[in-house]
Amino acid sequence: MQRVVIVTGANSGIGLALCERLLTEDSQLRLCLACRNTQRAEAARSALLTSHTNAHVDLLHLDVGSVQSVFTAAQEVKARYSRIDFLYLNAGIMPNPQVDVKAFFKGLFSRNVINMFATAEGLLTQQDRLNSDGLQEVFATNLFGHFLLIRELEPLLCQAGHTSRIVWTSSSNARRSAFSIEDMQHRNGTEPYSSSKYASDTLSLALNRHKNNQGLFSAVICPGLVMTNLTYGILPSFFWTLIMPIMWLIRIFTNTFTLTPYNGAEALHWLFLQKSESLDPRAKYHSLTSGLGTNYTQPRKMDIDDEMSEVLYSKLLDLERVVRGEANEGNAANKLINST
Repeated sequence: MQRVVIVTGANSGIGLALCERLLTEDSQLRLCLACRNTQRAEAARSALLTSHTNAHVDLLHLDVGSVQSVFTAAQEVKARYSRIDFLYLNAGIMPNPQVDVKAFFKGLFSRNVINMFATAEGLLTQQDRLNSDGLQEVFATNLFGHFLLIRELEPLLCQAGHTSRIVWTSSSNARRSAFSIEDMQHRNGTEPYSSSKYASDTLSLALNRHKNNQGLFSAVICPGLVMTNLTYGILPSFFWTLIMPIMWLIRIFTNTFTLTPYNGAEALHWLFLQKSESLDPRAKYHSLTSGLGTNYTQPRKMDIDDEMSEVLYSKLLDLERVVRGEANEGNAANKLINST
């Protein structure tokens, strides 16, 4: 039976590399590129069909940072497909990243250089903002929009006798220290990207607890350090020109520097080949590349706990009710949105 796979953020980088690898693995897939930029999505589809002439590649306009766009796209998906086998939640943003240049150069010539590049800990901050829905933009795009999409598509994901998979593209930058359950939108911090990725790790655990018995399984991956448009936006282009030789040298000594989107998609592709029941819900599956260029996947335990995952899941359900207009008064809705 033809499998249906939806990939958000599929027009470039890791998302596009994943689509290429999936079609190479199974040319009979029904692949859906769910993207915000229609023009880029069409270019990505053309590129995929050039190398896979008989492939079935659909396009879906989806901006996961917009509640209305998610609802509209979900309705279109439900009209097109009778079920979903894989939902890859890959889209994400890191707006206005700023680097502590002094800390960068200090770390560049220290024993901490590998960890600095791999996690950006103590190095990278972002300037977040409110979107048109009154939500923090990074939270809405990286976490809540995807959560709404899952909720909308549950009729296609949770079907009797059918197993489906959600796969989140997380990050080594996902750290507990950046996340607060009392401020899940990260209104009061300077690391919204790290906070949102830690939240997706935590949410994945809750989804498995609530949905495994309905045939829906959730997994989390880390692509390693990959050079994508998001990465290149962190530093001026001349910086990357200067340090890229150093990064390729470092890759000889660490397996987390995957560097290319193809390598970074390794864990995403590996999960496509695994049985859902065999996966560890507390593991993050890391894309790794050896010094000789061999790609492989390795599970590593995530720093998450049951209680926090349940609280986060509950708070997201509350926020979902608000954005669906189920609050009795508009003021109450605004109060809830502003308090999360």
